[in-house]
Amino acid sequence: MLQLRADLERQLLRKGLGALSRDRDCCADCGRTPLAGEWVHHYAEDFVCTLCRPLRGSEPKRSELVRHCEHGHTVRRLTPAAAAA
Repeated sequence: MLQLRADLERQLLRKGLGALSRDRDCCADCGRTPLAGEWVHHYAEDFVCTLCRPLRGSEPKRSELVRHCEHGHTVRRLTPAAAAA
């Protein structure tokens, strides 16, 4: 019984990790996922993290800051609240 439970936990863990890594962008050189607040540097078809940038001889086409996954998804009040009468 304990073995079946351990196997199930292991399968669920693998499935969850696979789903997380599938949607992430990775550095073209080292494969690391850049953290929020870190700069990434875009070259032709790929990008590299700040740690790998010195390995490239040329200047990047552009650089951008990695934003938190919830950036732009905050709740905002669109109209002012009505005054109580």
